[in-house]
Amino acid sequence: MPEGDAVWRTARRLHQGLSGRTLVRTDFRVPAIATADLAGGTVVETISRGKHLLTRIDHDQQWTLHTHLKMEGSWRVYAPGERWGKAGHTARVVLDTGEKVGVGFQLGIVELVLREHEHQVVGHLGPDLLGPDWDELEALRRLTADPDRPLGEAMLDQRNLAGIGTIYRSETLFLAGVSPFLPVTAAPLPKVVDLARRLLLANRARPQITTTGNPRRGERLWVYGRAGERCRRCRTPIRRAMQGPPPYDRVTFWCPSCQPGPGTQPK
Repeated sequence: MPEGDAVWRTARRLHQGLSGRTLVRTDFRVPAIATADLAGGTVVETISRGKHLLTRIDHDQQWTLHTHLKMEGSWRVYAPGERWGKAGHTARVVLDTGEKVGVGFQLGIVELVLREHEHQVVGHLGPDLLGPDWDELEALRRLTADPDRPLGEAMLDQRNLAGIGTIYRSETLFLAGVSPFLPVTAAPLPKVVDLARRLLLANRARPQITTTGNPRRGERLWVYGRAGERCRRCRTPIRRAMQGPPPYDRVTFWCPSCQPGPGTQPK
C-alpha cells in the first residue's frame, strides 16, 4: 500500500491537472455511484488526508469524491486522446475536463459524499503527518491511549498517525534506535513522531523513498526489505517479522543490535 508521501504526490498531480477546470464528462465505474453525473461541475481541488484522497467538485451541490488506492490503485492525468497506461477495464473513475483527463485505476475505495459529510469518511483518522493542520500533541495523545501496545503496531494505526506505512515504520524506528516491539509507554514518542514526520516531508517530492541519504538503487533504505542482510551500521543481520493481530498484521524489519529491546522470531 502506498505511503502517505506517495498519496500526497498523487493529490498534487490531480490538483495541478484538474483543479479550476469544468468537467465535460464523468464516468464512475462502480455500482454504487454508476449513475452519478457531475458534468458541468468545477473541480475545486484535490487534497490528501493520510492515505485517502479527496477531490472536491462543485456541481448542483458541493461534492467530494473520496478515493483510496489500497494496494493496486493509482491515478493518472492524460491529455485528451492520449493512450492510457493501463487497461481500460481497470479504470474506476474518469474525470474529463476537455483539456485534461484524470483516470483512477483499480481504486480500492470510490464514493461520492456531500462536502459537509467528509468527516464520515476521514474523520476517524489521526493527525496527518503531511497535513497543514498537523497536531503533534494530538498524535502523542492518541498513541499513548493504549500504553502497552507495541510501538510498531501503534504507528501503523491510522487512527493515531495518518500517512505512515510499513516502510516509514521500519526506517523511523531504526533511525530512532527503538525496537518495534517496545511498548508505547517505554518509547521516546516525541522523538519517534518528529522523525517520522521529517522523513515524510523530506521524501514527499521524491519519486523513491530515501532514508540513508544515498539515492542509488539498493542503497536507499536502512532496514526495510533487507532481512538477512548486514546492517549498514553494525553489520548485524537484519531481522523480519509480522507485527499486529491477524488479519491486520504487517511486515516489520529491524536491527536487533541498533534497536535493542523486546523482539520476536521472524516468520
